[in-house]
Amino acid sequence: MFGRITYPFAFLRVLPNQHLLLNVEVFFYSKKALAVLALVASASTIFGGMKMKKLYLSLFALLLSIGVLTACGSNASEPKENASDEKQSAQKEKAEFPVTITDALENKVVIDSKPEKIVSLLPSNTEIAFELGLGEQVVGVSDHDNYPKEVEEKERIGGLDFNVEKIVSLNPDLVLAHASSAHNSESGLQQLRDAGITVLVVNDAKNFDEVYDSIVMVGTANGEKEKAESLVSDLKAKVEEIKTKAQEIPEEDVKSVFVEVSPAPEIYSAGKNTFMDEMFQIIHAKNVVTEEGWPKMDPEAVIKANPDVIITTHGHYTEDPVKNVTGRDGWQDIAAVKNNEVVNVDSDAVTRTGPRIVQGVEELAKAVYPEVFK
Repeated sequence: MFGRITYPFAFLRVLPNQHLLLNVEVFFYSKKALAVLALVASASTIFGGMKMKKLYLSLFALLLSIGVLTACGSNASEPKENASDEKQSAQKEKAEFPVTITDALENKVVIDSKPEKIVSLLPSNTEIAFELGLGEQVVGVSDHDNYPKEVEEKERIGGLDFNVEKIVSLNPDLVLAHASSAHNSESGLQQLRDAGITVLVVNDAKNFDEVYDSIVMVGTANGEKEKAESLVSDLKAKVEEIKTKAQEIPEEDVKSVFVEVSPAPEIYSAGKNTFMDEMFQIIHAKNVVTEEGWPKMDPEAVIKANPDVIITTHGHYTEDPVKNVTGRDGWQDIAAVKNNEVVNVDSDAVTRTGPRIVQGVEELAKAVYPEVFK
């Protein structure tokens, strides 16, 4: 019935897809209890008979008064507190569900209750889910997922070709798909819908506002809208901090930058109206690529642009990305190569449209302006 859904490799579809509660109070009082009981034990070697019995009863009363013997004290209230918490949680869930969300494909997706099992088809969705505290609900992730560390324990459902049968076997309440691949895997997504699984297609973010929208969409779908909005607020504040610092750079010191998201022989870069281009705007750098989207670059065009800095993002699969750039014919005369301004950055941080996107901005800022962003 189900099979493995595949679609042709397309660079642009890959690029954008790429977070024991110790009760200190109880612990503190437990230490007190051990100390007092040790005193009782010591006293037993000194006193005897009725005197010992009276001393023991007095110490026992003392323990009760300071709350050490919590079985009849604080612990007794825990069931009531837990019951109250559960009631509040149930009331909150009832208020938030059912919820209807218009996804990236303009589908009206109805989610009747808080999802208990989630499958994420792309790393950016996974990172959003974990950052919103939904890690335990995530039961399946893509073969490309590597962050946070907890994803290592999750079931793998395939890469660009996801395994429909595997996903169905995990019995998820919600599948987080992504617009960057949805059109090429519509057959597989429809099979999931036909199996009674709710599919939510998250935005293929082209800018930071759309990244924020994706975070809120995932949060809303899982009853964590407030947490998602709070996260977005924090991310915006951090971006403003970076932007404010970058604006202190004099115009004559602004650097031109070329970013490689795929190495030779097929060099791809980030052009206008992309979230990576917005990163350059935030750090007050000039992107030498003027084309829209994610264009394939002519090496001669890069030489002609003569960028001050070259950023590579392919170090995780290129043995020596810097040497890969500096060793190319004709590139030795580029300012970035002559001045040793070729830098490799963490691909995942700068290409995944999730909560680590601000980390990506910070990495780019340090790579382009190390003297400013130390």
